Amino acid sequence: MTLTGDTGFKFGGGRWRIPRSRGALTGLLLMILGAWGAIIPFVGPAANFGFGGTQTWSWTAARFWLEVLPGIACFVGGLLLAVSANRGTAMVGAWLAIAAGVWFIIGPTLAGPWSLGNLGTPMGGSGKQAVTWLAFFYALGAAILYLASTAQGRLSVRSLRDIEHAQLRAQRKLAARGGRKPGLLGGGRGRREAERERVGAASGRDDRSAADAEVYPSDTARAQEAERTRSGAHRGASTGGFGERIRSLIGGGRHQEPHR
Repeated sequence: MTLTGDTGFKFGGGRWRIPRSRGALTGLLLMILGAWGAIIPFVGPAANFGFGGTQTWSWTAARFWLEVLPGIACFVGGLLLAVSANRGTAMVGAWLAIAAGVWFIIGPTLAGPWSLGNLGTPMGGSGKQAVTWLAFFYALGAAILYLASTAQGRLSVRSLRDIEHAQLRAQRKLAARGGRKPGLLGGGRGRREAERERVGAASGRDDRSAADAEVYPSDTARAQEAERTRSGAHRGASTGGFGERIRSLIGGGRHQEPHR
């Protein structure tokens, strides 16, 4: 059992649990991009958009190794991200999508040296050929790589939302078992803050005054000097009034003429 900072919440085996919404949107986008990469080579030639020399729905080695395989990997990785509530499983999905994005980018370059097949020449003029390369491989791979890397980065850290989600889940388990909620779970306060509040309530003093004195020493000194001045003036006024009455009584007795 380990403590997570100042939250006071104890994580055990539930440290791998994450909200399902953590990778839902990214996973959905990766599923769409993966489906695009795997299907577009088969339906694109029907709209004169793709690589020449191959027919619609024609199965070739190049299409499988360079488009279908990374498309399936990206789709499966996005699915794991979208539906998994386990950090480890979601991380596997993110890394699978990252590998698919990298392969979409470098696959056409390795097709010739590794004898993976021949894609053919893109259809249309130079501008359309550039768009075809981007839509089928390079821009598609870059978008997949960006989304998957972002998801992997978010999964690699434990955010405040993860802690709150784990606290809520623990409270529900305790409520289902009929147990009493630990004080450290209420309000998300840490052990040190709760201890400080208990000490402050027992002594009747606020610890923030000492902290303010350290942070703002000049203001505190001026306030203390003003308080001492007011107290001295009040005591002086009280003492002065009483002294005047004594002196008036004594002086009046001294200057009083004797009785004849």
